[in-house]
Formats: sequence, C-alpha cells, structure tokens
Amino acid sequence: MTIEKIVLESFSKQGFMKHLGAKIISIDEGLVKVSCIKSDNLTQQNGFFHAGVITTIADAACGYAALTTMPIGSDVLSIEFKTNLMKPAISENLIAIGKVIKSGRTLVFCEAKIMDEKEETIFATFQGTMICKQPT
Repeated sequence: MTIEKIVLESFSKQGFMKHLGAKIISIDEGLVKVSCIKSDNLTQQNGFFHAGVITTIADAACGYAALTTMPIGSDVLSIEFKTNLMKPAISENLIAIGKVIKSGRTLVFCEAKIMDEKEETIFATFQGTMICKQPT
C-alpha cells in the first residue's frame, strides 16, 4: 500500500474530521494540506473560523505530514503543540499546510501555516511534535 493510501485511509477514520468537513487535498513526503470549508457550525461569535477548528486542521496536517516520514505500519500521535493566532480567519475555506521540519526515529517536529483558499493570507501558525507509534 502506498503512503498516500495509508494517509487517506487513516484520515477517513477520524470522526472529528468528518464533523468539520475537513479533507486532505495534497499529500507529499513531509507535506500535507488539509482544507475546511466555512459553515456556521465552525465559527465563533464574530463569524470567524473558531480557533479550535484552526488548531485541529493544523494538527491533522502536521500529523499526517509526519506519518509520511515514518516506517510503513507506524501510526502517529501528537504529544505537544502551540498555535499562534495572527489575525481573524475570514475566509470561505481554510487551508492548513503541515510540513515536517525534522524527522527522527521516534519524534517528528512539524510546523503549519493556516491560510486562505488562495494560500495568500496567513491566519495562524502552528508548531507541533509528533511521536511515532511503532507497529505491534
């Protein structure tokens, strides 16, 4: 099975991603993009995307970017992350671009940018550490 199929199969099992309407739009080694279309259920009181949505799709993009660097049969778990919300997320579609910065045997360090659908405006940045869960 290819890493792309592994990533897509794993992503399809995430109920919360389905709830958000999030989708993977691009998979490359060390780089995954996740999109999320705006709906009233995903906004905060001012109509902007909720910070929880922003953080969630960034975490997913980084987690799956990390998974692309791990041995086949592994799984990934987030162990730490930080989100910087730089401006209100006013967009019809968010794109979280997760990128591996350094992949080790056990830990993978990632960062993400959360942007508008044209990938021109950065709403937030994300840094995360993922752990490789070895196959049993």
